[in-house]
Amino acid sequence: MASRRSARRPRPERYVLRLFVTGMSPRSSRAIANARSLCEQHLPGGYDLDIVDLYQDPARARSEQIIAAPTLVRKQPLPLRRLVGDLSDTPRVLRSLGLPPRPATA
Repeated sequence: MASRRSARRPRPERYVLRLFVTGMSPRSSRAIANARSLCEQHLPGGYDLDIVDLYQDPARARSEQIIAAPTLVRKQPLPLRRLVGDLSDTPRVLRSLGLPPRPATA
């Protein structure tokens, strides 16, 4: 008889993401929309997304060594990963974040 512990599903990892943008430029707005959409589709209920406007908080760029924006940083799970751009290339973003692609629905 299997124990109750082994019958439980492992808890999914929680993703902690930080998106650095510069104001509300079209590119920043696209990156924010793409990040939110990607998280809702691929990490529903399993993520924290923090959006940092570097115009309002330039010290964060220095402290986190951000040299371009938009930049998405995966803080958790480790290892830390960074992705620069507007996040429109979903397969590339998924690979960069270490997420499996969603299976195609028929």
